Amino acid sequence: MKQNQELNRRQWLGHAAGAAALLVGASPLGASAAEPWPTKPVKIVVPFNAGGATDTVTRVIGEKLSARLGQPVLVDNKGGAAGILGTDAVAKAAPDGYTLVLSLSTSLLINQFLYTKMPYNPQRDLALVSLIAVAPTVLVVNASLPVSNGAELMAYMAKNKGKLSYGSWGVGSQAHLAGAHMSQAQDAEMSHVAYKGEAPMLQDLIGGQIQMAFASALGAKPHIETGKLKAIGVTGEQRMTVLPNVPTLPEQGLKDEVYRTSGWMGMAAPAKTPVDIVQKISAEVRAVCALPDVKERIASMGFMAVGNTPEQFGTFYKREFPVWERLVKQSGAQLD
Repeated sequence: MKQNQELNRRQWLGHAAGAAALLVGASPLGASAAEPWPTKPVKIVVPFNAGGATDTVTRVIGEKLSARLGQPVLVDNKGGAAGILGTDAVAKAAPDGYTLVLSLSTSLLINQFLYTKMPYNPQRDLALVSLIAVAPTVLVVNASLPVSNGAELMAYMAKNKGKLSYGSWGVGSQAHLAGAHMSQAQDAEMSHVAYKGEAPMLQDLIGGQIQMAFASALGAKPHIETGKLKAIGVTGEQRMTVLPNVPTLPEQGLKDEVYRTSGWMGMAAPAKTPVDIVQKISAEVRAVCALPDVKERIASMGFMAVGNTPEQFGTFYKREFPVWERLVKQSGAQLD
């Protein structure tokens, strides 16, 4: 099984940057739908519970898509197992363009490194449609820490080897993997504290039980504004609209690719979905993501709307793959 999975992974990663490779499982170019699409309601599965950020973004996208397509776009929440249950349901759905998934980088990419047994293989069983948004995180510290930027924090970590703790909203999360890398890079021997969600993590950070964490802008911003937390920097290549005065970590000289990488939301279809349908869905999604009110709504949540082609999403995915694979191995995280 592991040999087959490794063979599949190597074959996919070795593909040329052409459309057939980057659609990641869509039917070969030239294959087409048997009838016009869509002629009935389209379902977008969110593999997380209702009310979260992914659910909210999906409903914003779905409402606009429905108006453009002339068909209802239904949002179906199938939470469980870090996004695996809902994503697997789409991977096993009919490849006709009527069942899609909008999920985080966890279930579409990172989970395959965290679990030794997965019911689906993202490269084999899903066709990438469009990158919806990137979700940078903000590195925040307890207000009492005598640091104000990335360089000072790194120096402080090195001087306090084994004395500091960082939090995350769960083992294998971006917050955990980025924090583990930061600790190892500085030989800081920080302790990792995993929480069941971001809210309790932030409360302990404010209370001083932990000293630092990577957090969502939406969760951290109120505490930054009241001075309960200090923002050191944000991940990714661009400053956040909601935190315009907080510089990126790369701006501060932290050039490691880990600090240039952010979480993301993407849309995928079952493998073997006809290419013309995948391309049409992608074109409609790109048009929706470019709408000013949609961009503003997504930005207000601390994300940046993208909307790109299957080929562009495939190139992005291929670039992200080895980064997250390395981070998981480096952290030693395993969830089964």
